[in-house]
Amino acid sequence: MKRVLAVVLGLVLLLQIQAAAPLLVSAEEPEGEETTVEETEEDTEGENVEAEEAPAETGEETTEEEEVQEGEAVQEGPEVSAPSAVLMEASTGTVLYEKDGDTARPPASVTKVMTMLLIFEAVERGDISLDDEVTTSEYAASMGGSQVFLEPGEVQTVDTLLKCISVASANDACVAMAEYICGNEEEFVNRMNQRAGELGMENTNFVNCNGLDADGHETSARDIALMSRELITKHPQIRDYCMIWMENITHTTSKGTSEFGLTNTNKLVRQYEYATGLKTGSTGEAKFCVSATAEKNGVELIAVIMAAENSKERFQDAVTLLNYGFGKCQLYTDEEPGIPAPAEVEGGVEDQVRAEYSGSFTYLDTSGANLNHIEKKEQREEQIKAPVRKGDVLGRLTYFLDGKEIGHVDILATEDVEKAGFLDHLKEAAGELRL
Repeated sequence: MKRVLAVVLGLVLLLQIQAAAPLLVSAEEPEGEETTVEETEEDTEGENVEAEEAPAETGEETTEEEEVQEGEAVQEGPEVSAPSAVLMEASTGTVLYEKDGDTARPPASVTKVMTMLLIFEAVERGDISLDDEVTTSEYAASMGGSQVFLEPGEVQTVDTLLKCISVASANDACVAMAEYICGNEEEFVNRMNQRAGELGMENTNFVNCNGLDADGHETSARDIALMSRELITKHPQIRDYCMIWMENITHTTSKGTSEFGLTNTNKLVRQYEYATGLKTGSTGEAKFCVSATAEKNGVELIAVIMAAENSKERFQDAVTLLNYGFGKCQLYTDEEPGIPAPAEVEGGVEDQVRAEYSGSFTYLDTSGANLNHIEKKEQREEQIKAPVRKGDVLGRLTYFLDGKEIGHVDILATEDVEKAGFLDHLKEAAGELRL
């Protein structure tokens, strides 16, 4: 009897296990499915990456979307190997190409663009002259890196020191000039930062005047373009310095007189036919940088390259940008629009006021339009009432290309015209009665 009961219980238990088995499988399968889905998604992502990597050269949209998601702007234009680059047209300040243009990086000796700008501005103000003699301090003579080996007490002219800075990228010459203009380098650097702010250089902080690596000494490709533009447009005589390929200077010290050869660090001066300057730079932290300027057919461009891996790539990238810009740009300039006719004045001691245009007009075209189709039309204010002050806007000269307005220059009063009083009107009436 006991054996029969055991058999029956065994059968019942077996039946229960079989009945529960599907439930156990169904409970496990979703977990297995989730794992399988995750693996499938991972595999799919991997397949997408491979699929995108293979045709990346063709510029598929998926690749561009990934770049945008990663915060990298999709660039149009030429291929540039350096991480930061900007191409700017000098006369208008138009940016034609940029790649990570606002990231602050160490600029190395491209810093000297600002140093030279302040030197030329000091000359222009009359604070110093190119013939002034500058005595080298011990501190200036102690600068490392690129230098012309000035000795303490050595005297050189401002003109010679500018050559040393522009051609040979001399750190010692920079400090000598900073001390001459401001008394010490620290004050000169304060002026550098102040000037940077005035030029809208929002990602710049200078710590020294020569670009030697220092904590916090940084600027961006766009900011370098801005200060380069200010230098070459306001002080075109910089070409007389930065286009020198080789030249000797004379050291006169207590040890006697010796010649020292300067050789330009900017190889584009010899290798690129349209080159006009401007400044190279390289340090361990900054890698290889350049602000390269060039002019062709009246178009002047500034190509800034930062953090290139080597000197060859730095110059290669610059030439690539310059050639791209020259192929894309054409410039229209109306330098002498003429003299506008006098404007009629109501209620003044004079019936008319002489006028002039506010300046020349420049238009940069990058679309390949026919600039011979540019037309201009003069538009005057409907009523000009006295008093009129010199510099008041009387109207404008507007330029059109294929019917579309592309810019204008103002028409300005060149003199004052006072408002007529009672006696003025009485004299006018008397004059009319005599007639």
